[in-house]
Amino acid sequence: MTGGLVDRQEPAYDLGERAMLDAWLDYHRATLASKCSGLDDSQLRERSVRPSTLSLLGLVRHMAEVERSWFRRVLGGEDAEPIYYSDPDDPDGDFDNVDTADVAEAFATWRAECDRARELAADAVDLEVTGVKRSGEPVTLRWILTHMIEEYARHNGHADLLRERIDGTVGE
Repeated sequence: MTGGLVDRQEPAYDLGERAMLDAWLDYHRATLASKCSGLDDSQLRERSVRPSTLSLLGLVRHMAEVERSWFRRVLGGEDAEPIYYSDPDDPDGDFDNVDTADVAEAFATWRAECDRARELAADAVDLEVTGVKRSGEPVTLRWILTHMIEEYARHNGHADLLRERIDGTVGE
């Protein structure tokens, strides 16, 4: 369902700050895609260990929400409603509700959110451009990019363990 090999490029050693942050974020996006590559829908839905609801599909859905939140809502000021956890009684719907979730839709949504995030970041004149959190606090594009790299890196560690559990595949 998720396709074959993923083109994952490690950033060059001599990039400027903005290009470096953009490149590392894309590297980590590609890492998540590679952890999901070649698996069928049931494998992508497979949970880690009880009581956790963590799955690769859940991670993809979660990262779509995270991309949407930080880039559309905070940086872009868009009124972008949550996709997978719109019910206040189900705040972890991105992770929890994967048993019947449409896998192709989840990957298409995640890719679309990544594309929109790239557009919004590219439209910013520099790393000091600020967006506004719901709390009213300003946050710079530099902070958002750094946070997104951290968010993907942490969840890619989870994805690595999930993938190893599913079919024994290990890697970077």
